[in-house]
Amino acid sequence: MTDAPYTTLPLWPHAYPASGASATLKRLNEDFIVTELPLQLPSGEGEHLWLDVEKNGANTAFVAQQLADATGVQERDVGYAGLKDRYAVTRQWFSIYLPYGKGKGETPDLTQLQHPEFKVLSQSRHVKKLRPGDLQGNHFRIVLRDVAGDRSAIEANLKAVASQGVPNYFGAQRFGFDGGNVEQGRAMLAREIRVRNPKKKGIYLSALRSFVFNEVLALRIQQGLWGRTVPGDVMDEAGRPTGPMWGRGRVSTTDQAQVLEMGVAERHATLCDGMEHAGLDQERRALVASPLDMAWDWPQADQLVLTFSLPAGNYATSVLNEILRTTEPERHTDSEPAAAD
Repeated sequence: MTDAPYTTLPLWPHAYPASGASATLKRLNEDFIVTELPLQLPSGEGEHLWLDVEKNGANTAFVAQQLADATGVQERDVGYAGLKDRYAVTRQWFSIYLPYGKGKGETPDLTQLQHPEFKVLSQSRHVKKLRPGDLQGNHFRIVLRDVAGDRSAIEANLKAVASQGVPNYFGAQRFGFDGGNVEQGRAMLAREIRVRNPKKKGIYLSALRSFVFNEVLALRIQQGLWGRTVPGDVMDEAGRPTGPMWGRGRVSTTDQAQVLEMGVAERHATLCDGMEHAGLDQERRALVASPLDMAWDWPQADQLVLTFSLPAGNYATSVLNEILRTTEPERHTDSEPAAAD
């Protein structure tokens, strides 16, 4: 069985009634401030130099390359826990493999590095490299401008989101510009195209897993099952029902939950079969994302300021989408699969 081409992403359903309101997101980079919440802080000793970096208008991979160039190492020697938005002001940790000696001389003071799009706030040594996922989560401060619509409807959704959470969808940036990574991944698995670049292959496989997860989550919402436990569900450590991150191995759900998940897998057989043969293992992801310490304020009648934190891998856009419809200024959209948003 071969799936039809995935030329556009579906309009996945929301959990709450639409407020009918709209707003502008990221008119200024300063309207979207993200601060990484690290799993640990550097110890002060070790072969890796950890940098606390604030960037403005640059993507994470670009900053990593600049740091590699500045220290004379390969880009693979630079680590980071998560990708962060380009059109934002973000603060995150990077690590650089710079062992003592070995012809590298003294530790460079990268706080003196001058660049218009980022600055190193502090540096310290540590015993290990930063790797993807090595973070607790992210804290957000988001300014929404040109807010138009019924404030009472917006407030109702804000309160619902704060108390009950949101569907834990993967954000649009996970799927590339216009969702193109999903179709490229399908064509790759169907052997219609050959992808030699391991990094691109990884991005496509990640997009496909995320797409199938979103499809399962969307079906649960359509069936009135979001936020509810059904027979056969697999729960996470917090006691929330989970959905599949597809790969080889048996689906761990049973009964009603398994029937629902296998129905989605049959609909996307090329994707699911291909991911199993690509060496991915079955994993699980919570169906509900719960923003922590969520607060909001109206500094002006048409301006809403939101603050909240999310665990690693959850998307701020999933929170915003349940409150109102947002549009961004016209510009090229980054296709990097950011963890923060």
